[in-house]
Amino acid sequence: MKTLTRNNNDAMSAESSVEIHGIVKEGFEAVREAFAENFSKRREVGAACCVYHKGEKVVDLWGGVRNVATGELWGKDTMALVYSTTKGLSAMTLAIAHSRGWLDYDALVSRYWAEFAQNGKEKITVRQLLAHQAGLFAFDEPVDKNIVADLDRLAEVMARQKPEWEPGTRQAYHAITLGFYESELLRRIDPEHRSLGQFFHDEIATPLGLDFYINLPEAIPDSRLAPLINPSPSEMLFGFPLRMTLAVWNHRSPLYRALMVNPGSALPHDEQRIYTRNLEVPSGSGVGTARAIAQAYSVFATGGKELGLREETLQELTASAIPAAQGFYDECMKGEVEFSLGFMKSCPNWSFGNLGSFGSPGAGGSLGFADPQAQIGYGYIPNRIGTTMTGDPRDVAIRKALYSATPII
Repeated sequence: MKTLTRNNNDAMSAESSVEIHGIVKEGFEAVREAFAENFSKRREVGAACCVYHKGEKVVDLWGGVRNVATGELWGKDTMALVYSTTKGLSAMTLAIAHSRGWLDYDALVSRYWAEFAQNGKEKITVRQLLAHQAGLFAFDEPVDKNIVADLDRLAEVMARQKPEWEPGTRQAYHAITLGFYESELLRRIDPEHRSLGQFFHDEIATPLGLDFYINLPEAIPDSRLAPLINPSPSEMLFGFPLRMTLAVWNHRSPLYRALMVNPGSALPHDEQRIYTRNLEVPSGSGVGTARAIAQAYSVFATGGKELGLREETLQELTASAIPAAQGFYDECMKGEVEFSLGFMKSCPNWSFGNLGSFGSPGAGGSLGFADPQAQIGYGYIPNRIGTTMTGDPRDVAIRKALYSATPII
């Protein structure tokens, strides 16, 4: 077992090897080795990873410390906040709506949500909105936790919001707002008018038996949750690309307005309960296991019969992303990133899986994705927040080992 101690920067250092738990199918042993090396070489503290291949669970690993304050270990069913990895699970709900004939990705948003057609949003399509091309990455009106919890009030704010620029011309990561727009759109087309988090629970998590929540309930005990470990001040200053650091400090920048304020990325946190309960932030409040993420993506990677997905929907998800008029350059992320239908697509600046893969990474290092070509569903969750923007070294090492495995070559 690994003994962990705090250093002056509140990071954790290992004094001996960590005991790795779980299973690895023959042929995937390299994944276990890479996962173990994360603890000895890449400053992993607590983490889990899971892989499904052709519908079969072939890797299910966990290890390290769940709670550094108490020394409690990461268990089989430990869950953690995954920030924007949530976006991929949220996008799955709209894919189901598409398969049920409720949603046309190329229709105007206002076809389903009449009040949306205000202040320059009349011609925004669902596809543009889900690709972060609507210019709606921030709110001008004050939005706090109380408004987020009141879906009707939030819908009124979103309906009045004016795009930052002509929709479809530029791309800017809707870091927090995207999920709110998705949820209201889903409420309008679902015959039961459920929120996105409730729809996910009813139509995806419950049928598949997933330990993943977009709206974390009171019933989940704190003992199952892994508190996140923030980077040190020096890691925050020097770990991120300079252009990102400058954008975070610039209160007028799209990134600052999209991520840091009104309502900001701290909504899912609760000092008393580790994570906020009974509050939906579909872009970033997902809490769950790596196993749940991998299993959900496995269904999407192997035909989707368990969720009633149509082939037409899966073809849409695997198709190449369509750029804004000015290309894939993202005004928030300060680089080229490809998005489609609520998911991130594998692209030169952020590659994962094979051509056609789709998923979503989360701030700090988590990642989930489907690779239909290799029939892989993947999930990785750490509790130490990393500062790499285009693939955390811990996750990259695991995926490199995975794609070198003989069974999938």
